[in-house]
Amino acid sequence: MPGTVIKVLVEPGAVVAAREPLLVLEAMKMEMPLVSPYDATVRAVHVVEGEAVAGGALLVELEE
Repeated sequence: MPGTVIKVLVEPGAVVAAREPLLVLEAMKMEMPLVSPYDATVRAVHVVEGEAVAGGALLVELEE
């Protein structure tokens, strides 16, 4: 879904648990957290706060 990144909550190298928030998007005037689908380490964050993103864009890379 296209939107604007309003908060980045992780950085590369961070260890995250399943369902832990990674960032918050605002779309259609609603805040939606993007959560980790599984326990992982953040490999890369491809967005910054305030950036507009298109639907399907790669925002965060995780590795198990």
